Amino acid sequence: MISIIVQSAPLSNRTANYTMHISLDVENKMLQGKTVLLWNNPSNDTIKNMPFHLYYNAFKNTRSTFNKERSGRSFLGPVDVENNHWGWSEINSIKDDKGNNLTSTIQYIQPDDDNNEDQTVLNVPLKTFLLPGESIEIEFEWTAKIPFRSARTGYNKDFYFFAQWFPKVGVYEPAGTRYAIKGQWNCHQYHSSGEYYADFGVYDVYLTVPENYVVGASGALQEKTVNGANQTWYFRAEDVIDFTWTTSPHYQVQKTTWKHVDISLLSYPEKMYCASKYFNNIKNALTYMDEHVGLYPYSTLTIVDPPIHGIFTGGMEYPTLLTSLSACFLPEGLKFTEALTTHEFIHQYFMQMVATHEVEEPWMDEGFTTYYEMRILDQYEGKHTSAVDWLGIKMGSSEFNRAEYLSTDNPKIAEGNRKSWQYKHGGYGTIAYNKTAMWLKTLDGIIGRNVMDTIMKTYFNRWKFKHPKGQDFIDVVNELVPKYHQDKFGADMNWFFEQVLYGSGVCDYKVAAIRNQPVVPKVGIFGADKEWVVPVGKETEQQYKSTVILNRLEEMQFPVEVVIHFEDGSKQIKYWDGKARSIDFTFTGPSKIASAEIDPNRKIDLDINFLNNSYVVEHQGVGIRKYVVQFINTLQQLMQTISAFI
Repeated sequence: MISIIVQSAPLSNRTANYTMHISLDVENKMLQGKTVLLWNNPSNDTIKNMPFHLYYNAFKNTRSTFNKERSGRSFLGPVDVENNHWGWSEINSIKDDKGNNLTSTIQYIQPDDDNNEDQTVLNVPLKTFLLPGESIEIEFEWTAKIPFRSARTGYNKDFYFFAQWFPKVGVYEPAGTRYAIKGQWNCHQYHSSGEYYADFGVYDVYLTVPENYVVGASGALQEKTVNGANQTWYFRAEDVIDFTWTTSPHYQVQKTTWKHVDISLLSYPEKMYCASKYFNNIKNALTYMDEHVGLYPYSTLTIVDPPIHGIFTGGMEYPTLLTSLSACFLPEGLKFTEALTTHEFIHQYFMQMVATHEVEEPWMDEGFTTYYEMRILDQYEGKHTSAVDWLGIKMGSSEFNRAEYLSTDNPKIAEGNRKSWQYKHGGYGTIAYNKTAMWLKTLDGIIGRNVMDTIMKTYFNRWKFKHPKGQDFIDVVNELVPKYHQDKFGADMNWFFEQVLYGSGVCDYKVAAIRNQPVVPKVGIFGADKEWVVPVGKETEQQYKSTVILNRLEEMQFPVEVVIHFEDGSKQIKYWDGKARSIDFTFTGPSKIASAEIDPNRKIDLDINFLNNSYVVEHQGVGIRKYVVQFINTLQQLMQTISAFI
């Protein structure tokens, strides 16, 4: 018997609460489920229906919206149409707590498109309407065929991973919640990009698996019982938006602790050597986020390092559980494991506790997470070595993120506020992840790290265990920047977000030229009396009119500092609002301008070309730094493609 861990008080409104009894049939690759959903009406509206996600139906055939958006390609390559690797989910019977049988009235709906062959959203009309503030229990039995090696979920050999796997109720948004003008259900079909959105609740989940299988899951293990040839593992997760689990007979479990958190690592025997790296990495991330954002409130954290044939599940985030990837064939200096582990942990804050909508506003979780990934790795792994430190090649996480952004064919492909499935021609990763992280770092540079940290702590504490929208973050910025900087940047920062979030432009500043011209002395005929001014002797020091010319080459406009160095060793720092297409600064004195540099401290991370930010009058040999982005990206993707040959 394992002692039950229950939090002292709710952290969230606990709208959607699940009790689930699940049986895994490893021979037939099936799940049998019994669920009781306790749902609390959070609105002043009368609820007449309840939609449910049936995510596994995305893998039912080639006509699902998920597969159509992938144009005939599965998560790891072309759809296998010859073998029966399909997955599906269906509710067999459903009734409410009044005894009403609802099974005959359920029907599939397509709220996002006209694809009537998509069955990833099921609508359940209620026979007894739910009044404001009331609760309802919905009890249903369901069956699922586990897909083979699908997006983030499925099986391969005797490895199983279950993400977005059970019938899950949508989110009812009362008027005033996010973008809801009036109360409405938010329950999107399963799209091929973007992730998930759900209400907070408590999950009591009983998982029955063969007796030799080891289980890892969201929440804390409460009890484990033996039933003949099977075991039942009971997990409880409180104040979370989802529940994920994995099982295999080969898992080895290693443990450590950080403050109040029990940390577990599930991996196959050949990967147990990675434990110290994972634990050190996670403890660094926990410490950093605790100091700079807020406390991780849960008592457990589980890391899953899947086997090579389970690579399709690697690099993902779920409540109190994350997956990463390690591979012994990669050089130690390629720090992909550190990056993945850190990134997925930060999602415990941005999309788990601060429950943004990962489909409608992916920048709010992926961009924020990438920003903190850069900060954490650069601090603990070295500013210029946190991503790569191999064969003399050194690159920090921030530098790598810039390199990924700059390597794209079209950095102007989309605005940053698009829904995930609206990136039809590419740019989802580049814009939602890379560009958002870069403009957050740019905002950090403009307003200062202390103000940025105050903003992020305020945003986190104000919106944890709630569903913020993009404007809610902007409101915090507009509230705090004037408080600390008065009107230095204007009445608010809307000008910033209009460019970086709602626009598709890029930033590029350039030092165009430096001119040093001798000042011609006052010589000649002057005045009505025709006074003759003769040259002054050599004892007078030569004066120069020195000018530096700056250009704004692209659309974005940010305030920048310009440092001008003179030949006598002196310097001047000028502040430019960055708005004009061209501007000059002119100086007269005995010393010429030797060099000039825009944004010497690299505060404007969005500037696409740092090389033209500086200009030196006297020619110097320039070392050409060759980024190895394509090579590194190839290695980064290698682990995702290798499983196609297993």
